[in-house]
Amino acid sequence: MMLPILIIQFYPSEGPGYLAQFLDAEHLPWHLLRLDADEPLPTQLDGYSGLVMMGGPMSANDNLPWTAPLLALIRLAQAEHKPVLGHCLGGQLIAKALGGEVSANAVREIGWGKVTPSDNNSAQAYFGNQPFSAFHWHGETFSLPEGATHLLSSAYCPNQAFSLGYTLALQCHIEMTSDMVREWCIADADYHAQGLASSPAVEPISVMQHQLDEKISHIQTVANHCYSYWLRGLQR
Repeated sequence: MMLPILIIQFYPSEGPGYLAQFLDAEHLPWHLLRLDADEPLPTQLDGYSGLVMMGGPMSANDNLPWTAPLLALIRLAQAEHKPVLGHCLGGQLIAKALGGEVSANAVREIGWGKVTPSDNNSAQAYFGNQPFSAFHWHGETFSLPEGATHLLSSAYCPNQAFSLGYTLALQCHIEMTSDMVREWCIADADYHAQGLASSPAVEPISVMQHQLDEKISHIQTVANHCYSYWLRGLQR
């Protein structure tokens, strides 16, 4: 039997979302480690087939008790050729661990916004060759580590995704469910309101949630394709 995928959660409202549904449908085992509940990080990945990190409101540059150990764990996974996947904060932590930088984006990007795959084989393997509407909720961005392949860009954030070996770092969110979108609009209302007043890349909540189930269905189709390709690196 395949070893479970380790999924790390940083914040109560930012769980694995659709990724969990996808893995269950594929009959792939996974284990959720909740740093937001002070569960300890492992120092090795012998018991896991891959490493996934979700999003959160903190910064990859924050000196939190788990920051340095987690960066070391990401580097270990990369060295052991185990697939790594990061969403938003998770993607920023990957970039930082592998030699990139995390800094303020020019503007906050919140809500649905078009991202465009890069013109290379890796981008098209993960995302196809057509632009799609991804979900965004961030004020920081990452630079690409040395040797990484650029995968996605948006009008307001040039670096939306990169790959390096079996590692995939996302700035945008493809793991969303309708319930998660609604919950974030409530849980992070102040952050959204501040962005709405200052950024052209922030949608009003009414626009963000209009025809939400249709938007979610589309992004989950993208996620199916992306996650399926990421799985190629798992040792089964």
